[in-house]
Amino acid sequence: MKLIVNGEEKSFDEGVTLAQVIEKLGIADKVMAAAVNMEVVKKEKWSDFVPKEGDKIELLHFVGGG
Repeated sequence: MKLIVNGEEKSFDEGVTLAQVIEKLGIADKVMAAAVNMEVVKKEKWSDFVPKEGDKIELLHFVGGG
């Protein structure tokens, strides 16, 4: 299954959850917020949320600055 993650097309197994997508990308410790097709998905729902073919996923993290 192909998903667009932060503007890049990536391939994942069918039925993968949003939490598994984040884990497979190796950024689980950095992601603070996620949106699928411009709809925010609360962190407590990531392990239940299953994206569909072609969904656009935005994974956000906070960056400190001064």
